[in-house]
Amino acid sequence: MTRGLTFRPHHFLCALGYRGKGYSDSFTANMTAIVTNGLMANGGDHTLIRVRKAADSLCAPCPKRRDEGCTNQAEIDALDARHAAALDLHNGQVLTWGQAKMRIRQRVQPDDLDTLCSGCKWLELGLCKTALADLHRGA
Repeated sequence: MTRGLTFRPHHFLCALGYRGKGYSDSFTANMTAIVTNGLMANGGDHTLIRVRKAADSLCAPCPKRRDEGCTNQAEIDALDARHAAALDLHNGQVLTWGQAKMRIRQRVQPDDLDTLCSGCKWLELGLCKTALADLHRGA
């Protein structure tokens, strides 16, 4: 499941905020396997993740995926650029989930998501802001 795990820059915060919702049943099952049963499980902080500027492990079953891209690629590129800058992530970089969470905690506040995630349909649900606030509280 987590072998060869890759994330687009914006997916680090998506994984943090994931709460069982997705674009399709297969997408949700994949996210649950990677995030809930992998990263959030005991020992998940040691999971290695390679930053990728194309479709990644979370994108695999997404109905919007088109080869290495997305049906709304311009929006995804903009999200990735903002998140890569905020988190100082570079294509090909490898870090653990624990290191990623530390970087998120040091560099991003919940209200920053209004700008970082502008245009994301999941932002209005407040799941990511809640998860980020929990991370800052040490929960």
